[in-house]
Amino acid sequence: MSTQPAGNTIKVGGKDIYYVEAGKGEALMLLHGGGPGASGWSNYNRNVEALSARYRVIIPDLPGYGQSHKEVISGPRFAAYAQAMVGVLDHLGLKQAHVVGNSLGGGTALMMALEHGARVDKLVLMGPAGLVTAYSPIPTEGARMIFEYYIGDGPSREKIEKFIRLMIYDSSNLTKELLDQRYQASIEPSLLANPPLGKGQIPVLEEIWRDPRLAKLPHETLVLWGRDDRVNPLYTAEILMNQLPHARMVSFTHCGHWVQWEKAKAFNSLLASFLAGDV
Repeated sequence: MSTQPAGNTIKVGGKDIYYVEAGKGEALMLLHGGGPGASGWSNYNRNVEALSARYRVIIPDLPGYGQSHKEVISGPRFAAYAQAMVGVLDHLGLKQAHVVGNSLGGGTALMMALEHGARVDKLVLMGPAGLVTAYSPIPTEGARMIFEYYIGDGPSREKIEKFIRLMIYDSSNLTKELLDQRYQASIEPSLLANPPLGKGQIPVLEEIWRDPRLAKLPHETLVLWGRDDRVNPLYTAEILMNQLPHARMVSFTHCGHWVQWEKAKAFNSLLASFLAGDV
């Protein structure tokens, strides 16, 4: 399903949240990462067709991204994103959903489980944000490129291509169309005025790894990681897996930060098996 279906814009807390929906069945919410030009559809377009055959797939644009509102978040971000996503579930009349999160969306998914646990069924995390590692400088190479995208000379086609190439292991899969779409999305006027993660400064992102509630999280959790992730490195997983009591992990060789994109077939199959209770 390469063509984005028509989406919907709703009000959550008086602010616009955009989402795309496909399929029927148990609710499955997919939360995207925080790179320049990111949106729900851009992160998950390789997964919707397979997953919507079995699930009611809900793909929102997080606040500050895509077609959702662009007002600056001044306080803790994961809490704000989580509250907004719970608002989407409320609007759809859903008491609970499986929640999948990549990077920034992974931190959001974890915060949903911590703050609104009854609303989350199973939890799937791909290179989630909100963690640290003792082995890499902070911010990491990939995170630094995100924070610096809107400063200096500002956004450029060259900057977005360099960033996307860093996000994945095999850049031969990149197309001019994908790069052009991400670049055009990153220079939308409201984004230029209010970049979702600020201009150069490190945003306030809660250090989820410090939260003692992780050790008591009751949710069945699947953690997926690319061995060649240069945004949230694989060894970051250690601190997470040492705390979550009901987690299992799969790492992929020859894979960067976008497991769901670079390893789409394996991701779709593994996710469906996990949600069905087969793994």
